[in-house]
Amino acid sequence: MLDSVLVGRVIQKFREDKGLSQEVVSGFADIGRTHLSAIERGARKPTLETFYRIAEAMNIKPSVLLKAIEEEIGKASDFL
Repeated sequence: MLDSVLVGRVIQKFREDKGLSQEVVSGFADIGRTHLSAIERGARKPTLETFYRIAEAMNIKPSVLLKAIEEEIGKASDFL
């Protein structure tokens, strides 16, 4: 099962690496800042539409973001 906390951590890392605030990304993605915050904390799971919007708001391909999530899942499973 997909770990929503892991997904949120990866999204947050990309956002912070680009020097973008939650306000900027959520504005470009046309979602609420509190919604983005909940996604980054793992409290909410993004829909596919929202996932695409967030990636595009950070000017990255959704496939790049998904690949990073897959890599983190692989790292996490190495510890199990």
